[in-house]
Amino acid sequence: MKAPLLAASALAAVSLAGCATMAADSVDSVSATADVPAAAAPAIPQGTGYFAADSALPFHAPDFTKVSEADYVPAFEQGMAIQRAEVAAITANPAAPSFENTIVALENSGKLLGRVGRVFYALTGANTTPALDAIDKQMSPRLAAHSDAINLDPALFARVKAVHDGRAAAGLSGEDLRLTERTYEEMVHAGAMLTPEQRERVKAINGELSTLATQFGQDLREATVAGAVFVTDKAELKGLSEADIAGAAKLAADRGKPGQWAIALQNTTQQPLLPMLENRALRERLFEASLHRADGKANPAHDTRLLLARIATLRAEKAALFGNPDWASYAMWDRMAKTPKTALDFMNRMVPALAATQRTDAAALNAQIRKEGGRFAVQPWDWYRFANKVKAERFSLDEDKMMEYFQIDKVLEDGVFYMANQLYGLTFAKRTDLPVYHPDVTTYTVKDKDGSDLGLFYFDPYQRPSKRGGAWMSNFVEQSHLTGNKPVIYNVLNIPKAAEGSPQLVSFDNVTTMFHEFGHALHGFFADQKYESLSGTATARDFVEYPSQVHEMWATDPRVLANYAKHYKTGQTIPAAMIAKMEEAGKFNQGYDFGEVVEAALLDMKWHALTPAQAAAIDTPEEVDAFEAKALSETGLEVGLIPPRYRSTYFNHIFSDPEGYSAGYYSYLWTQMLDHDSRKWFRDNGGLTRANGDHYRATVLSRGGTMDYFEMYRNFAGREPDIQPLLEARGLMGGEGTK
Repeated sequence: MKAPLLAASALAAVSLAGCATMAADSVDSVSATADVPAAAAPAIPQGTGYFAADSALPFHAPDFTKVSEADYVPAFEQGMAIQRAEVAAITANPAAPSFENTIVALENSGKLLGRVGRVFYALTGANTTPALDAIDKQMSPRLAAHSDAINLDPALFARVKAVHDGRAAAGLSGEDLRLTERTYEEMVHAGAMLTPEQRERVKAINGELSTLATQFGQDLREATVAGAVFVTDKAELKGLSEADIAGAAKLAADRGKPGQWAIALQNTTQQPLLPMLENRALRERLFEASLHRADGKANPAHDTRLLLARIATLRAEKAALFGNPDWASYAMWDRMAKTPKTALDFMNRMVPALAATQRTDAAALNAQIRKEGGRFAVQPWDWYRFANKVKAERFSLDEDKMMEYFQIDKVLEDGVFYMANQLYGLTFAKRTDLPVYHPDVTTYTVKDKDGSDLGLFYFDPYQRPSKRGGAWMSNFVEQSHLTGNKPVIYNVLNIPKAAEGSPQLVSFDNVTTMFHEFGHALHGFFADQKYESLSGTATARDFVEYPSQVHEMWATDPRVLANYAKHYKTGQTIPAAMIAKMEEAGKFNQGYDFGEVVEAALLDMKWHALTPAQAAAIDTPEEVDAFEAKALSETGLEVGLIPPRYRSTYFNHIFSDPEGYSAGYYSYLWTQMLDHDSRKWFRDNGGLTRANGDHYRATVLSRGGTMDYFEMYRNFAGREPDIQPLLEARGLMGGEGTK
């Protein structure tokens, strides 16, 4: 996934209207006092300490050796004070509001705050500590209040509105026009046109939401770590590879239980080791630990139910203040889909065929169980074990043997980077001279097709207790022609690390995740914007996943595969027949693979379709459980056998950020439509060619948030997006689902 521009709840609160506060700039207050006579300009405080100026490292990359945990609170406080003064200078300007003295001045404010925030929230996401978590809790409501003080400043909004209303007469066009409109729209969306009483209530809600979201994310991370399943009898681990068993032994030892084995939880409901475990009781125990990690059943200290209920209530109340019937209607104001109805109609169109597929798949798995002499019906903890057996029998596919062709370093350098070279002409040079925040992180200079520096890339692949679940991309530095900055981008994944001395092999699922996240990185590297607020991945939630998903297609391109998929012992290239079988098998098990995502997206929309009264009535843990159960039962899908990819209690995407992917998890499905339709375009036009890559870069990857998304897509494909390639790819062409 693309991490939110501001990677955690408190930092998200600092996302100012028209102001990309999380990007570095070489001058802290350029233009902030434009046209103001020197004597009248409010004094702008000068920052001190590491974050007072851009890093002296290449590309202004953060120097982790020069920052201590004690630096963050003073830096946040300085950053807020400086930005308050910069905004005061804008509102005190006696000159008539103009694009330069108001919109650009606001865009240029908050640079110190941006520098500290980008580093701090990168660490709290990928390598946190108890001290950083404490700072996060301390700062999140203060940053939310700081954001509101600016977004809801009547004097500032009056100037922004004046520029917005006069934009045609001023002849604004291109990015200048888009930045003006975006600044105005975001301030209105923040509450600038509400009554004073309503604005005060919005401020209070935002502060509480920021605190709650931070708490939800921290509790969930701790619950996931605490949910690890310990095993005292090695025989129970039968079916796991020696490398997996060694890794489990190391994890148990690291957790203070030498002589035992521990299986860590990943962020999703299903767990990667379930298919290999022969012991059904252990499979059930692992699955139940995942399902109940944060609902109080397994870990009462990290029960997130009351937190998420309060978040849903506050969101519904906030939406009502803006005259919206529910949070989804409020949150989707800038999305490509625009309205909850559009998103729901899109998903519900697929439900009948998907439900039929789920039932058909379950019958096939039950037949396999009976064939093996089993006297039970398939359960969620059995599903992938027997699905893999059916898949292996139907398609002669051994996924464990496939892993032997995927070594992580080769996947990255000979696969992902090779794809970027063939499509876009990029080259990569590994660096060892830059400090990193963890020894597992590697860095690369990225060079453009003409040999010029394009940016800097950080790669952080391995799972660890200090890292939240999932995979994401974000920036340490945003691209901007105004500042002259080139992008500094990081990808974070959660691949289990092999035991010392073992080859670092990865599943094909992790291979596609690497291509996916680097697709986000390319979206950032190819940014070609004047303003940081519109740069790169600064797009709508239901568009930003599209460029990343379409890059997954190249993981199985024959030329790319031949370059990276080499057996770790023999060096032999993966057989074409094995890939053909894998692609043939790709439509199998869509009842689960696709169904769990659809269920999670529909559950998200159910939480965010609540009115204030409906949300307020869900005020006990038991009522949270009851609402979730009812919401899932109403999807029309087989939720008893196929639970959602995320239950509410560990749905980090929608509850650990004040907005995040709330009423937006459908984006992964919506962008799959764009993705599969784009794959068809690439195939129809010759596949992996520089001409195709250059066209995609020019029409999509370089456009940032500068234009309408349907227009952007038409510029690329020459037509509107079509859902049929998605339905075909997911094996959902039959039945009512295609009507």
